[in-house]
Amino acid sequence: MPPERPLLLQRQTPQLQRQVPLPQTPQRQTLVSQAPFDKCQVEEDEKIHCGASDITAEHCETINCCFDGYRCYYGKAVTLQCTRDGQFVVVVAREATQPHIDVDLVSLLETNDVSCSPVGITSAFVIFQFPVTACGTTMTEENGNVVYENHMSSSYEVGIGPRGSITRDSHFELLFQCRYSGTAVEALVIDVKNVPAPQPVAAPGLLRVELRLGNGQCRAKGCVEEEAAFSSYYTATDYPITKVLREPLYIEVHILERTDPNLVLTLEHCWATATSNLDSLPQWDLLVDGCPYQDDRYQTEVVSVDGSSGLLYPTHYKRFITKMFTFVAQDYLAPQRDTVFIHCAAAVCYPSSTNSCQQPCHRQRRDVAVKKGPSGQRVMVSSGEVILAAQRTSPAKVGSNDTISNLN
Repeated sequence: MPPERPLLLQRQTPQLQRQVPLPQTPQRQTLVSQAPFDKCQVEEDEKIHCGASDITAEHCETINCCFDGYRCYYGKAVTLQCTRDGQFVVVVAREATQPHIDVDLVSLLETNDVSCSPVGITSAFVIFQFPVTACGTTMTEENGNVVYENHMSSSYEVGIGPRGSITRDSHFELLFQCRYSGTAVEALVIDVKNVPAPQPVAAPGLLRVELRLGNGQCRAKGCVEEEAAFSSYYTATDYPITKVLREPLYIEVHILERTDPNLVLTLEHCWATATSNLDSLPQWDLLVDGCPYQDDRYQTEVVSVDGSSGLLYPTHYKRFITKMFTFVAQDYLAPQRDTVFIHCAAAVCYPSSTNSCQQPCHRQRRDVAVKKGPSGQRVMVSSGEVILAAQRTSPAKVGSNDTISNLN
């Protein structure tokens, strides 16, 4: 769903931690998704007390907080409390999503009222506390219950290019409710983001130049990640593959079935689209004239391929690394749960005394014209489908008799 407030295009420095008022006793919470298995692995200096000062380990577990033997604290998740005196208390952890969100950029949709701002922020958590009748909350009646509902989200940085817009930031959206009946108070946390169904695999590239994505992993101490990544590759049966925002995509383009060691593969242009159609819009440039697109904040990294690579014909290969992103709707700049396809326009160059076939990226381009193969053909190649993986958002239960102590 499109955001209902302006986007922040520049990240803010997280605020210093401050005192947090203690909420009243919250009641039972219903979950629509589970917290991560490692949610209790919170650094000691980041722990925020959960529950009364004399809370037992059993009660701490009942309200789905974490207990370390002497202290009950909030885990790396999203926690909602509904108090009997009509207050929302929402605790959002930085690691509630993957990639992690900047908690300083999480806010309610109602931002004009100072009472709707966070009551506490650390580098790891942000805490909101406000009346269920304030900050844009809507009220409805349902089966004898009074339901108070509100919505929070995070702002995100958008990169705007000439043919499309993208973001690599997690976009956090949360719908939450407090339900009051004559005898009980119930909280409901709803993650409003869904993952689209997988689409068919894209067709392979034309002619005999291949584009493929590396999937090798470091398994030994001292391993160089980018070298390991290009040691194995996804096959046609692996697609569609899933990646999270900012996860590296290791991309290789190489010539097939040629043994001439003098041939040099060049990449004129590499870009991404949301569909398998390489001419479709929106688009996002990755390489322009073989060099990283300069207007991308997370610039593509060109990987040198030389004799040390162990390849028989290293000049037949080009490699680069970009970070996973999602396309953004041009009209209201909201992230789209869309797929990404990588495309490259490649050519074969024959070195000569006047043309080294090199593509300089950090100096004045003078002799950068690329001589193509005898046919003069420009080879277009494309990847299979890459799907943006589900952002891991993890609400955690909160039961009765919870309090939040001062931030430590």
